Amino acid sequence: MKQLFKPTLVAVAVLAMMGCQEKKQEAEQAPTTKLETPAQKQAYAIGSSMGGYLSKTLKEQQDYGFNLDRDLIIQGLSESLAGNSQLTQEEVEKTLMAFEQEVRAKQEEQAKLESDKNLTEGQAFMAENAKTEGVEVTESGLQYQVLTEGEGDKPAATDTVKVHYKGTLINGEEFDSSYSRGEPIEFPLNRVIKGWTEGVQLMNVGSKYKFVIPSELAYGPNGTGPIPANSTLVFEVELLDIIKPEAAEESEK
Repeated sequence: MKQLFKPTLVAVAVLAMMGCQEKKQEAEQAPTTKLETPAQKQAYAIGSSMGGYLSKTLKEQQDYGFNLDRDLIIQGLSESLAGNSQLTQEEVEKTLMAFEQEVRAKQEEQAKLESDKNLTEGQAFMAENAKTEGVEVTESGLQYQVLTEGEGDKPAATDTVKVHYKGTLINGEEFDSSYSRGEPIEFPLNRVIKGWTEGVQLMNVGSKYKFVIPSELAYGPNGTGPIPANSTLVFEVELLDIIKPEAAEESEK
C-alpha cells in the first residue's frame, strides 16, 4: 500500500513549525477543536501522522549535528503562504537538495565509524574467546565449543536440519531465538550464513555447540535487521534432527 503522504525536506520544514516550534504561549491560547466529524478526524490524522514523522526526523538530524533555526522555519512558512517567499522555487529545491546531500554524507560517515568499531571489537572478542578452554578455531576463523556431544549423524551442506538456537551480539544482546518463540526451526543448511553452514556440519544430531562467528562469515559490512554492520555473532545451537528429503520437501510446502 502506497503512503498517502510522502514526507520531503520541505514537509519536514513545515511540520517542524507545526509539531515542534510553536511557542508555548501560543499553544496555550489556541482553542482546541473537538474531533466530532469524520472530516475533522481525517484532517487531524494527517497532521498527527506527519507530525510524528517530523519529530523523529528532526531528532535524527540533530544527532548528525544539524540544528535548524526554528524561527526561520516559521518565517519561511508564513511568508510562503502569503506569497512573499524570499527564495524562488528553484532556489528552494537547490537548497534542500544540497542539505539532503549533507545529511546523507554525515550518515555515511557515522555508519562507517560504527562499522569499523564493530569490526575492531569483534576481533578483540574473538582473540580473547580463542583462549577459552575447549574452544576450537577452524581454518575459516569460525570458533566453536562443544557444550553437549551427540551420537547421531552429521549433516551435509545440502541437508535440511532441525535446530533450536539463540543468537546474541558480543555484548550479550539477544537478536533472535527459537527458544523464545517456543519452537525449533527447519532450514536447508546451504541457505544460511557461511558460519552456520560450516559449523552445523561439525555437529552430530543431539549435540549442542556454541559458535562465535566473525562478521565475514555472517552478515559482513551490510548487517541486517537488528544486526549492525560488521558484527561478530554468538550462537548456541542444538541440532535436533536431519530431515529426510521427502520430509524436507513437505516442510517447505
